[in-house]
Amino acid sequence: MPGLFLYGLLVLVPIGWTVVLGFTDRNRFAPDTSWVGLDQFRRLLEDDQFWLVLRNTFVVTAIVVVVPNVLGLAIALLLDRDTLLYRLLRSVFFTPVILSGIVVSVIWQSMLRPDGVLNKVFGDVGWLSDPGIALYSISGILCWQMLGFCVVVYLAGLNGVPKELHEAAIVDGAGWWRRFRSVTWPMIASAVTINTVMLLISGFKVYEHVLVLTNGGPGRNTTASIAFDVIEKGVRGDRIGFAAAEATIMLCIIVALSGLVLRLLQRREVHL
Repeated sequence: MPGLFLYGLLVLVPIGWTVVLGFTDRNRFAPDTSWVGLDQFRRLLEDDQFWLVLRNTFVVTAIVVVVPNVLGLAIALLLDRDTLLYRLLRSVFFTPVILSGIVVSVIWQSMLRPDGVLNKVFGDVGWLSDPGIALYSISGILCWQMLGFCVVVYLAGLNGVPKELHEAAIVDGAGWWRRFRSVTWPMIASAVTINTVMLLISGFKVYEHVLVLTNGGPGRNTTASIAFDVIEKGVRGDRIGFAAAEATIMLCIIVALSGLVLRLLQRREVHL
């Protein structure tokens, strides 16, 4: 009961209050708050800026779900050794995960400056100033930060694969790819599910990276995510009711996508 009480107080109550605010015209500078029903949601769906930031968020999320998953599995297969060197490398890969998004963004911001390390290697590239590149730069940085999480989860899954199954497959003449496809891949299905859902949520709620690296630019909202747009409207723009409606839609999308992906991947686990 104490745990449920704290969860309700710190999680459910703020979520419920945000949903309620989405049906009002709440503004910190307005003397009164009026109930406007679905008006804020209607205005939001007619706002071109909302669809732009939603598109940006989907692009970032798609990249973050795919890239760390694939690279994380490949690196986990290489690090699946019980030696001091490989244990050290696991710690190195996991280090970015424990850093805050602000710290990671500041580090990469110094590397992506016109006189930064990457431009000395690749030439003059507008990593954060070119509207066609900046969104992918942010996606790449988030992939870099989440890569270690995927590696650790996949390593845990690989450690749970019985060695007897690999030995039996070797005796039957199965090569590396056949052993991976028929033994390893089915046995790490739960790790795939965990990583995919966590990456999906991480991509959808990206905020610190956008704030520090581009502040939504270059230009107008070319890299703004839906989480960034909610804070901009609610805190800086003082349109609390409008921002709450956008946050409610964001919550519904995350819950729907996470539930769908979780259901599909868990069904895949059963079939495997």
